[in-house]
Amino acid sequence: MRALVVVSFASACLLLLLQLAGASHVVYNYKDLEAEAAAATDQVPPSIVNPLLRTGYHFQPPKNWINDPNAPMYYKGWYHFFYQYNPKGAVWGNIVWAHSVSRDLINWVALEPALRPSIPGDRYGCWSGSATVLPDGGGPVIMYTGVDHPDINYQVQNVAYPKNVSDPLLREWVKPSHNPVIVPEGGINATQFRDPTTAWRGPGPEQWRLLVGSAAGSSPRGVAYVYRSRDFRRWRRVRRPLHSAPTGMWECPDFYPVSKGGAPRAGLETSVPPGPRVKHVLKNSLDLRRYDYYTVGTYHPRAERYVPDDPAGDEHRLRYDYGNFYASKTFYDPAKRRRILWGWANESDTAADDVAKGWAGIQAIPRTVWLDPSGKQLLQWPIEEVEALRAKSVTLKNRVIKAGHHVEVTGIQTAQADVEVSFEVSPSALAGAETLDPALAYDAERLCGVKRADVRGGVGPFGLWVLASANRKERTAVFFRVFKPAAGDKPVVLMCTDPTKSSQNPNLYRPTFAGFVDTDISNGKISLRSLIDRSVVESFGAGGKTCILSRVYPSLAIGKDARLYVFNNGRAHVKVSRLTAWEMKKPVMNGA
Repeated sequence: MRALVVVSFASACLLLLLQLAGASHVVYNYKDLEAEAAAATDQVPPSIVNPLLRTGYHFQPPKNWINDPNAPMYYKGWYHFFYQYNPKGAVWGNIVWAHSVSRDLINWVALEPALRPSIPGDRYGCWSGSATVLPDGGGPVIMYTGVDHPDINYQVQNVAYPKNVSDPLLREWVKPSHNPVIVPEGGINATQFRDPTTAWRGPGPEQWRLLVGSAAGSSPRGVAYVYRSRDFRRWRRVRRPLHSAPTGMWECPDFYPVSKGGAPRAGLETSVPPGPRVKHVLKNSLDLRRYDYYTVGTYHPRAERYVPDDPAGDEHRLRYDYGNFYASKTFYDPAKRRRILWGWANESDTAADDVAKGWAGIQAIPRTVWLDPSGKQLLQWPIEEVEALRAKSVTLKNRVIKAGHHVEVTGIQTAQADVEVSFEVSPSALAGAETLDPALAYDAERLCGVKRADVRGGVGPFGLWVLASANRKERTAVFFRVFKPAAGDKPVVLMCTDPTKSSQNPNLYRPTFAGFVDTDISNGKISLRSLIDRSVVESFGAGGKTCILSRVYPSLAIGKDARLYVFNNGRAHVKVSRLTAWEMKKPVMNGA
């Protein structure tokens, strides 16, 4: 990478790995990393440091590095959000738990960091964890991972309590002297033992349960260990893990109930027990692949076992997001009876770029998450509060986009926008779809890499060019493509984000991201929503069945120079039955 040519090859590889895998919890020498990156900043393209590439309405602090979302919760009328934060620079290191509060999940006020390394159990790191709000006014409890040895990355689990449970802002936290409360005993790999979940109540005297992510065996297998406690002080590990699979290390696990056949978008409190109308979701962040995967299944509380509904689910698992989205965490919002999902999106530039611009990492827009009526997968949608940021709008109706054509959406500034569009393809035109290559039938990302936005198709690619320049030399494509299945009758729908032409700057990480959309398109109809925010594009296909977040860094399509187009690069005509695009206002964001 050109921006790193002045550093050693080994250091360059480490810096790139750090930016693309920042939540791996490996202890690096922060000062050396920052020095290496700073030495390369003289070769950073000017557009990278343009303040108009800093997001307008996504969560981030005024400066410096952030990664995993931690312990989101609702308490006494306030939403609380903690996150991994480096107060001293824009690369990973010096991690503390930063803390912000909000009334609406959109406008945020930063408070003092909640947790810093300060006790033997976290002297060398305060890493990720979760919050549990105790019943009957007991207040919240935070369980988190600490590192208590500088050389071997020895990971333990600690507990922290608010100093004053009557303070709705939870401004001070106390770590009791009996920390750590969980240590890696019984053959557990102490270097891969982290990220305790929100606890839930179950049967028996040790009513509280939580999971800790780990790896076991030489393969290794990803493992979610169950621990039980009466009081959050004394924890006992259940003999068998809740679940495991041959996927490599599981970090940032999450486990929660979802309603089967309940009200749309309704969530369940974490301790709701399994039953005929309740399923459970087990999510893990795969350390090897850097994506968040989940399965839907059945929880057996007496046996402390979880069984995915799909026997092949551990091999072909679903993902929350098929793009740049990691280390996610959900919480139950009792104020609106919904479950909300947070996820971290790291940068796709270099560490040198981040040091030059002074910041790295954002959080995705919080999403409401619930079970699809089919029971096979989750649905996700941006929280309703984000719509309060909508301002000036423009609408297109019943506009036919002929084969090989595009139409510009004018009348608003689109560098910071919310776009909802409904497409229609004649059902008879579906017969002209390409046949899906069986070798790519389970690999949407490879398929998108082969069938990119500029590759002509039968039905599609059709969708949006966002953050596009006037000459369209820069553009990020978000699109659908329809295939005939190699076997069966149901058309296969691919959703893809193609940022390969998103910037004139060299040396950026610009992968295509893609997922299949489990939808019936036999009537020719499908919808898309894209949240565009300067250097991030978050897209939701078919009502939230498939989601893709991508980071992009335009060099031309910045601010007022960003354009929006609808395009169709297939042989079949496509109708835009309705498109509405809104400019988005900037919320209060941590004092930035």
